[in-house]
Amino acid sequence: RPAALICTSGSAAANYYPAIIEAEREQLPLIILSADRPPELRDTGANQTIVQPGMYGRYVKWHFDLPCPSEALPPVMVLTTVDQLVYQARNAPGGPVQLNCMFREPLGPAEIAPPADLQGWRAHDRPYTVYAERVSRPSAEDIDRVGALLSDARKGVLAVGRLAGPAEREAVCELADRLGWPVFADITSGLRLVKGKLPLVHFFDQVLLSDKVTAGLQPDLVLHLGGQILSKRWQAFLEKHPPQHLLQVQHHPRRHDPAHLGGFRLESDIPAFCEAIGFFAPGSADETRRQKWLRLSQQVETMIANPLPSDEPVSEISAAMLISREIAPGSGLYLAASMPVRDMDMYGLPGSGAIVGANRGASGIDGTIASAAGFSFGLARPVTLMIGDLAALHDLNSLALLANATQPVIVVVLNNRGGGIFSFLPVAAEADVFETYFATPHNYEFRQAAAMFGLPYHRTVTNGDFITSYREAQQSGKSAIIEIISDREVNLRLHRQLQQQIIETLENR
Repeated sequence: RPAALICTSGSAAANYYPAIIEAEREQLPLIILSADRPPELRDTGANQTIVQPGMYGRYVKWHFDLPCPSEALPPVMVLTTVDQLVYQARNAPGGPVQLNCMFREPLGPAEIAPPADLQGWRAHDRPYTVYAERVSRPSAEDIDRVGALLSDARKGVLAVGRLAGPAEREAVCELADRLGWPVFADITSGLRLVKGKLPLVHFFDQVLLSDKVTAGLQPDLVLHLGGQILSKRWQAFLEKHPPQHLLQVQHHPRRHDPAHLGGFRLESDIPAFCEAIGFFAPGSADETRRQKWLRLSQQVETMIANPLPSDEPVSEISAAMLISREIAPGSGLYLAASMPVRDMDMYGLPGSGAIVGANRGASGIDGTIASAAGFSFGLARPVTLMIGDLAALHDLNSLALLANATQPVIVVVLNNRGGGIFSFLPVAAEADVFETYFATPHNYEFRQAAAMFGLPYHRTVTNGDFITSYREAQQSGKSAIIEIISDREVNLRLHRQLQQQIIETLENR
């Protein structure tokens, strides 16, 4: 369903630009109702007046400059405009739309009786203009083509990116069960943290650390459903070993191909595609190859699923493992950009079936706490937010939303006192500029922020501390902040050590 954004004129409308970009990139329906001053005040120096029509550029699907209220303006014009606005927001690909509403007097009362010919419409709960819902289905010719490729494949892989909701997840699971291929599920797919009978290669990203063990496992066909896959190792694997056939199915016409691999792209609602393709018998898959993918992934899982010593310092890696293990089944899990979403994708343990959300459209850190609050409201379930310190500082005022949230949001702040992800990049070797300009160090902690907004606060040092605090926070039914103080250099070393241990484990068995 579309969300509505209502704001006053001037710079207030500009403050929402990051959210609008995110909605556009993720095809999320967002209706922007921006108040504006009358046209005669534009470019006059009038207070709180900027040129708002077209201010969001290509990042809105549709916009309309609604005239100032006037009895000369036909009410039906407003109704059909609003109906078109909502339709444009929802029609695939979904996205943000803007209705710029001009007023000569702000917040002035206006009592005008509606026209008699609209009385009947007002008595019913329906739009003035009813748009038929469009379902994008593949053509018979396309289905025959895809079906033939699937039937011929012997080394197929099903890659699953971000999915839009339960209907898409259920359809993909049914198709995966029918195909029997190894399934590489991104953390945003909603399948990565699920355990069951599906052939999910939960730790495919970590398996791909070793070229030696993946030699000979190159797929002849990749069927990619949904959004992008976060794993850079998966992208590198495809670039190094391009499959004979790459089939990508999405509900929109946009290109998702940063490696420029080409292939065959099909625009279709995913449930409609899965239903249509289900009539084709899958090919005779290479069972030995499938079992090897699953066995390698299981070796990684066995290695990292060992109980963590309770007296060891809690790290960013162990936080991902412990959250995925301890989160209440069916809860929401919101992952901030940068390292939190990557750590959960790499090291999250399956089993909780947590419903995962993340701002992956433009990978920004803007409004992450607010996004988690909205996620909890939409799910009507408790949510755990895993967030870095810079993203938390960037959206500190949104903690006010959590104090009065209808569902609790537990904010786990991974505070490494700066931008930890940059330590993984080559620029970290530039000692003269790295710390000041890239790591952006600080000495802030979040205890006083929690106190200011009346939120319970926990500062954890060891794995045992974190487990105790996280369990207590979940059982309380209230929003809370759990802070983990980590060190960027130690975090980098732990990542590299664990990855080396995984490589040795896989290559020596």
